[in-house]
Amino acid sequence: MSKVVIFNRTGGPEVLEVVDVAVPAPASGEVQIRVQAIGLNRAEIMYRNGQYVIEPEFPARLGYEASGIVQAVGEHVEGFACGDFVSVIPSFMFNEYGMYGERVNAPVHAVVKHPENLSFEEAAASWMMYVTAYGALVEYGNLQAGQNVVIRAASSSVGLAAIQIANMLGAKPVALTRTSEKREMLLKAGAVAVIATAEQDLVAEINRVTDGTGAHIVFDPVGGPDVAKLTQAMAPQGMFFQYGALDSRDMLVPVFDILGKHLTLRGYELFEITTDPEKMARAKSFVTEGLRSGKLKPVIDKTFPLEDIADAHRYMEANGQVGKIVVVVK
Repeated sequence: MSKVVIFNRTGGPEVLEVVDVAVPAPASGEVQIRVQAIGLNRAEIMYRNGQYVIEPEFPARLGYEASGIVQAVGEHVEGFACGDFVSVIPSFMFNEYGMYGERVNAPVHAVVKHPENLSFEEAAASWMMYVTAYGALVEYGNLQAGQNVVIRAASSSVGLAAIQIANMLGAKPVALTRTSEKREMLLKAGAVAVIATAEQDLVAEINRVTDGTGAHIVFDPVGGPDVAKLTQAMAPQGMFFQYGALDSRDMLVPVFDILGKHLTLRGYELFEITTDPEKMARAKSFVTEGLRSGKLKPVIDKTFPLEDIADAHRYMEANGQVGKIVVVVK
């Protein structure tokens, strides 16, 4: 028997239950993992609330990110053996697999050996955020040394990952945050400049800190009306990546910014990378190299034990964290 987290109705964190279940042996193409740590993801809150891209099937499991030790492998699994230290990259749906538990099965395509210099907590905090940022900035954005990348919601785990990746490539990360409260933290995290969007003139500040060049890439999980200001401050041939909708209002984009500067605006999501074997292989190689070298170092805000999973969800919903929230499994 193994403890896992389920919910039988949508709602707040109180719907989450820790129950004992019998975990089956891994099927063909699966790896069984004794979980050591779990990284929390906002998609899990949306799924629990009934606001995700798929509807829960009760009793519902959830969890995209985990690290642990291989316990068993199914048929047709190559490259993994019992005792390997591994992490799980989101590349499946919650109605297929869920990582919230002491022992879980995961599809082999979503499993990666993590570098030896990482703790299990760091490994659980790494892959979603780094692969998400990698896909936009590197795979599609082709970010180059010396270019300016404007990162909205920069204190989030993905925002911090984007700052580190930009620095790894010799680019210039400009962090956007609502108020000045997190300015010093973001500068210490590697941002070349921090703009408090509720306190400063966004367009004027982007132009000032980029010496009038503007943003070559904008990486935005927010959206909403302020996108118009961001496109105004973009460089010619700039690329705008929208990877979330924290502000669900329509984006208002001046047509002459798009035409006059030949901008590219596109929606982007992690699954574009994780469901494509070639892109996934490049992402794994890039992130592994960065983690092993120490140029990529996950920021962990707070840890919770598995039995306090509801409190961990409440903490994420409070939106006060800087970096990743991790659940430790003993």
